[in-house]
Amino acid sequence: MPLVDPVSDTLDAPAASAAAPPDTPGTPDSPDPAALRIVPRRRTGRRAAAAVVLVLLALALVSVVRNAAFQWDVVADYFVTTAVLRGLGLTLWLTVAVMVLGFALGTVLAAMRLSDNPVLRGVSWGYVWLFRSMPILVQLLFWFNIGALYPTILGVRTVNLLGPVGVAVIGLTLHEAAYAAEVVRGGILSVDKGQLEAAQSLGLGAWRRLRRIVLPQAMRAIVPPAGNMLIGTLKGTSIVSVIAVQDLLYSVQLVYHRTYQVIPLLLVATLWYVVVTSVLSAGQFFVERHYARGTAGAR
Repeated sequence: MPLVDPVSDTLDAPAASAAAPPDTPGTPDSPDPAALRIVPRRRTGRRAAAAVVLVLLALALVSVVRNAAFQWDVVADYFVTTAVLRGLGLTLWLTVAVMVLGFALGTVLAAMRLSDNPVLRGVSWGYVWLFRSMPILVQLLFWFNIGALYPTILGVRTVNLLGPVGVAVIGLTLHEAAYAAEVVRGGILSVDKGQLEAAQSLGLGAWRRLRRIVLPQAMRAIVPPAGNMLIGTLKGTSIVSVIAVQDLLYSVQLVYHRTYQVIPLLLVATLWYVVVTSVLSAGQFFVERHYARGTAGAR
């Protein structure tokens, strides 16, 4: 029969009980994590600010809708009239023509700026500097009065050569090309040089490198500012009304000069600009998402 030391047994018992953790998971005294209630953080200030903003927006919207001075019935009558739609069509045509021609010339200028030839780089830099320094209205007025500087070009009278629409296309295109050149140049510079070195090691020619390697990657950097330029050009075409080009703004001006309904006709032009800009913004979103495939910023 083994002998048990009562003193030793008594001293070891408290030490054993002290070594055990007081509240271990699974014991009756510890709370169940699944039963814990998660209390959301109170965001009183944020909710109060959102409520104030919503109330102010609602009041502003009600004041616009219920204000008889806006003459919404007149806006509805002129919104799809022939004169307004004809002006809208010319505005859209000018926007497309200026963007296509501007980016075509801008791409050439960007290639010249990236060239190893110092003369080409200098000419490109000078063009961008000059046309970005001149206000677009001044450029249009210069081209509109080109006959005072050069009465004839190659035996053709410049007065008969350039009408208001031709002046608008030339002036807006030259102005747009200066900004497009910087957008394209920035997009090309955003492509990692290692990509070009890898393409050269594979024996790809300059055109294939540009078309298959550089441009697909550069478009991620080109599309966002190009979309902004497109929307800016759409609104910027309204300035051609000063040289009697019958765009959207000039068309509504002709109407309210006859009817003296200035506010509702300006609202007609504003609403059409909002509609077209919204469509272009949606298109820009999908184009950006297309070129952002496989990147962290893709949505």
